[in-house]
Amino acid sequence: PPPTDPCLNGGRWMGMRCLCPPNVDGPRCEFGATTINLTAELGPFVTMMARVTNRDFSEDMGDTSSPGHRRFAEEFSRTMDGIYRNVSDYRGIRVLSLSRGSVVVNYRIQLQPLPGNVSLEHRALELLAVANAASQPSNCSPSADGLCFTATSARATRAATLALNETELCRRHAPAIFSRFYFPYRTANGFLCITNCTLNVPGSFDCHRG
Repeated sequence: PPPTDPCLNGGRWMGMRCLCPPNVDGPRCEFGATTINLTAELGPFVTMMARVTNRDFSEDMGDTSSPGHRRFAEEFSRTMDGIYRNVSDYRGIRVLSLSRGSVVVNYRIQLQPLPGNVSLEHRALELLAVANAASQPSNCSPSADGLCFTATSARATRAATLALNETELCRRHAPAIFSRFYFPYRTANGFLCITNCTLNVPGSFDCHRG
């Protein structure tokens, strides 16, 4: 292994590779992400709470950049993707925080814009019911292949009003050392932060990996 930590931009050396923070990539976390997708920041979305009973909370899981947090968030996200795969307006989830007891998950469900005759508050209750009706492992031991959980609350949030202008929003979410290179790009279905290195957008060019 190298004599010192080779990871840049907040990356963590894991013994064989760097674990990069969000929106940073490359073998040494040396590059800003080609695209930062902020669609989930704009809503509509439903914020939910769930208690996972067959996993134990460890202190590092409270740090969103830690390996423990990321491993659990990935497992939880896969579980929710399976549960909500038949919900027509489901776009994915984002784990916001983890806390003790066994593991309490605060997460956000991102939705497609709803038809005018659909109540977001009613959809929030439906999503809560779908989560609690999902099949779970018969063996709820910590070694079980799958999560045992109870969803306990759901709060609807309509499309957000941006407190910052779009350029400043992109720069807030971009890695600090690269933030000045990012600018907003609206698509039919979302809101992205891109650079001139992002392919297939107006004004892009080949940056040869950074």
